[in-house]
Amino acid sequence: MHPLSILLLGIAMSTDAFAAAVGKGAAMRTPRLRDALRAGLIFGVIEGLTPVIGWALGTAAAPYVRAWDHWIAFTLLVLLGLRMIWAGLRSDDDAGDPPNHHGFWALAATGFATSIDAMVVGVGLAFLDVNIMVVAAVIGLTTLVMVTLGILLGRVLGALAGKRAEIGGGVMLLVIGCFILYEHVTGAA
Repeated sequence: MHPLSILLLGIAMSTDAFAAAVGKGAAMRTPRLRDALRAGLIFGVIEGLTPVIGWALGTAAAPYVRAWDHWIAFTLLVLLGLRMIWAGLRSDDDAGDPPNHHGFWALAATGFATSIDAMVVGVGLAFLDVNIMVVAAVIGLTTLVMVTLGILLGRVLGALAGKRAEIGGGVMLLVIGCFILYEHVTGAA
């Protein structure tokens, strides 16, 4: 997997966490750097672990689906990308009220909820020649940075930027999925 694709994947996987962080930051009176870093660390660790779990599950299935692996990765990324775009286009009335509590368990639950897509991506990555530890580290570090910034910028950016970030992340997943399919179909991999 190309290093630029790994970086874009990290950014794409962190956009829904960024959107959640913007909402949490907007709900705080004055977000402090310490609180933002704590949230970023919680989200980043969870977001970095879930693709490894998905990769392990996908690796177990890899011998049975090797002939279609690029199609599976393409389909998973496109479906996730479309879901993120759809979520970004939903009205705020459909999304519900963001929680005001920012305790560890609330942050961990939100971090896990926003990392399900990273687990599914991990399943797709099991079918590709990729170093999952590098990908997981990039996803985790990107999420740490994005969530920290999201908390701090939440008061300024509000929900609008979060929605746009999620749409942008979905578009990135579509592009990565198409690039993976292109590499395997044309033999450019």
